[in-house]
Amino acid sequence: MENNKEGIKRRDFIKNSGLAFVSVSLPWQTVNFINQNTMNDTEFDVIIVGGSYAGLAAAMALGRALRQVLIIDSGKPCNGQTPHSHNFITQDGKTPKAISELAVQQVRAYPTVHFLDGLVVDGKREGNGFEIQTEKGERFKTARLVFATGIYDVMPDIKGFSECWGISVLHCPYCHGYEVRSKVTGILGNGDFGFEFSRLISNWTNDLTLYTNGASTLPEEETQLLKSRSINIVEARINAFEHNGGYINKILFADGSTMAVDALYARLPFKQHCTVPEILGCALDDNGYIVIDSMQKTSVEGIYACGDNTTKMRTVANAVAMGTKAGMMLNKEYVLQNF
Repeated sequence: MENNKEGIKRRDFIKNSGLAFVSVSLPWQTVNFINQNTMNDTEFDVIIVGGSYAGLAAAMALGRALRQVLIIDSGKPCNGQTPHSHNFITQDGKTPKAISELAVQQVRAYPTVHFLDGLVVDGKREGNGFEIQTEKGERFKTARLVFATGIYDVMPDIKGFSECWGISVLHCPYCHGYEVRSKVTGILGNGDFGFEFSRLISNWTNDLTLYTNGASTLPEEETQLLKSRSINIVEARINAFEHNGGYINKILFADGSTMAVDALYARLPFKQHCTVPEILGCALDDNGYIVIDSMQKTSVEGIYACGDNTTKMRTVANAVAMGTKAGMMLNKEYVLQNF
């Protein structure tokens, strides 16, 4: 393993994580779980805010470590209208809902993990831990927090865009590129992003057009390089996407012209789905992601974060990996502090 930016070497990583990466498969019936809390209880070892892939993975790791865990989730995943999930081994092609439902079923098997439907709106430091408040005024105390709250994309003011987002207007070729390979494909972008993403998407199709939605800002050298690879650049303003149930078939321009297209890639600005990490003092980077270290710890002691709120790598597989790691590292921290 290479050293990270903070200079944590392999031996230091192993020292910090301890036995977290050592697992022994035993029949679950042999484990004597501690008694399950009722939801009358308001104090937990860990509260996980966000119950999608990263949050559920963290909960499983912590449930298997016998921690008393509460997952609070508002039920609004960012990939809610995506028809299928891909590039996640053993789950390729399943719907996001099917993956989530199976994950919830498996996490519920651990009696120290509890679920609450709710929206977390506030938090504060409380002694050596934290107090979390929901939209309904419910308050819960915890020694540690995990934010797996994801992000939400800010849609452009183009008619039909939001209806197609995640279905035929796509963010990731590794998630969806194979399904639209060799089809008439567009990229909505300009400048550095437009150029770099055009180069990337050319791997999946030979029928590619860059739509800059206004005057192109690409340097002449990059413009000529794209054209030499038969990648067209269209600068006309976009009025709307004509689609059928989210499947785009035509771009309508302000000048009255149209162009047929089967799929379109775009990268959108985003906001954090939950502002409570900021309220509690967690640092954000220049792009708006929660800053974490190699152990998924934020800049605030006792708070971890995982999933799309921390990284550009927006895949189900990566969210699960980060959530699992957060749960394991958090439990190890508990062990070291209390041994």
